[in-house]
Amino acid sequence: MLLPALLAAVGTLLYFTFRTTLQVERLGQQAVLEATLELANEKADRLDKRIVEQDNVVFAIADPSRLADLAQRWIPTAQRETPTVRAILVLDETHTVIAFASRAGGAFGEEEAFRRLLVERMCRDMELAKQGPDELRHLHREYRGQSYLVSYWQRALLLAAATDGPSDPPRTHRILVVAWHDIGRIVKDTMPPLFSERERSETKTSAQPSRVNVVDEDGRIIFGPPLRTGEFTVAVRFPTTLYGWRVQVSPSAGDELTARVRNRAMLELVMVVLSCIIVVLGVATILVAAERERRMSALKSEFVANVSHELKTPLALVRMFGEMLQSGRVTSEAKQREYLDIIVSESERLSSLIENVLDFARVERGRDAYDFAEGSVGDAVSKAVNVYRYRAEREGVELEADIDPDLPRATIDERAIQLAVINFIDNALKYAPGTEVVTVKASRKDGAVVVRVIDQGPGVPLEDRDRIFERFVRGSTSRTTSSSAPVRGSGIGLSLVKHIAESHGGRAWVETTWGVGATGASKAAGAGPRRGATFVLEIPLRKAGPGKSRAPAANHGADGNDTTLSADVANVTRDARNATGGDS
Repeated sequence: MLLPALLAAVGTLLYFTFRTTLQVERLGQQAVLEATLELANEKADRLDKRIVEQDNVVFAIADPSRLADLAQRWIPTAQRETPTVRAILVLDETHTVIAFASRAGGAFGEEEAFRRLLVERMCRDMELAKQGPDELRHLHREYRGQSYLVSYWQRALLLAAATDGPSDPPRTHRILVVAWHDIGRIVKDTMPPLFSERERSETKTSAQPSRVNVVDEDGRIIFGPPLRTGEFTVAVRFPTTLYGWRVQVSPSAGDELTARVRNRAMLELVMVVLSCIIVVLGVATILVAAERERRMSALKSEFVANVSHELKTPLALVRMFGEMLQSGRVTSEAKQREYLDIIVSESERLSSLIENVLDFARVERGRDAYDFAEGSVGDAVSKAVNVYRYRAEREGVELEADIDPDLPRATIDERAIQLAVINFIDNALKYAPGTEVVTVKASRKDGAVVVRVIDQGPGVPLEDRDRIFERFVRGSTSRTTSSSAPVRGSGIGLSLVKHIAESHGGRAWVETTWGVGATGASKAAGAGPRRGATFVLEIPLRKAGPGKSRAPAANHGADGNDTTLSADVANVTRDARNATGGDS
């Protein structure tokens, strides 16, 4: 339950982290867009206000009661107060021009053309029926390929009363006041000072010049430089005056902001992907560690069960035959000798196993100390062969020793070397059924003493040759022998041999013994007849003064289970001792 919960928590964390990052980035982009939009609206409003201010001046000058002197009252101040207004026209209800004033200094050809255009087409587009009295409106359209902007109002004109009766009220009718704005002057004279100001005066946050232009309905540039369309470029229409055009604003660092946003998005995506990879690797590591823990726990359980069985069996036999001899019921001298031989054999077996377990426990705790002194590897091998000679003869196996008498002396721990060879011999007797001869050889080779234990069993599969020297690992042949039951063992003997060899600066390994008739081609291909295995212990010849040297801590695993091994050994030993007082 812990691992799925961890995965769910990590996945949720990654999801919310990624979503929060995207939201923060969107908020930043939105803030930039809102600031740019506000700037664009402000620029459009400022131009609108500038034109409306001129319209208000025209509204005040175009007094319906003083139309006769319209030109005299407007033209002297036109350049200063209404710089973009080119002409003022007043039309009656029949769209007849009743007053006209123009700033043109020469021919009135364009003014006459505009007047005809106003009467014939513009008045129909103004929707005068929906306009209230004195309400200001604007018309911005293209006529004959040219853009026009006019401001217009409908005002009331009082007429004199009729002569039929003195009590008749004065009559009123509506007039249309039109101000014709010069588009060219707006673009050349009005827009530059409004749109070329620095953004500091607009936003109070930057000293970079604004990048602004004005485009028409078809996207053609009316004013300003071309702008690269990006995600931070904003376009808004002019509200009331030049509503057929749009003002476009792009932050002065728009390209840089766009690139920065893209780079940041890419960086954050890469970081999220890396985080996912790290999380996956972490989860995989946890799974591998958990699987290793489970396998190690299973191996330890098997180790405890096997050692318990290995201890209980010889103890039970020793007790049973000892009680039989003690009771005096065995009168035959041959039987007595046979029972005593069994007791001695099982005692040797029990001693070897207990010594293996205790030595291995010390090695696992890093507390094993070897008593290095100058000694003879040949003597240690001979003692190991003598210990197991009786057992080998009892099992019908001939134990041969081929020890070079001229082996040089070396700095070794004779007891440890003897224990390593005993484990090799025990392994050959256990896992090589049908073996007739087990040969133990000791010879010198390239500055080292090499001990070989050769059996005639099924051999060791290639995939097991390295694994069998790991702790608690037993080869596949231990479960596939021809005997009716699998061979029991603790799985620590070869691991202890490897540690002893490495502590002496040497190494231990296993080889395949090829039978007679095997060819070089069959050996190279891994096929053909083969029989037996050769376990090899190599001890380098090194000279050193006598004394004790602490062996390095075993590096067989780093899963934290080594500290509990001594407790397991203690429990196994206690169970074995209890077996002597229980049923056999």
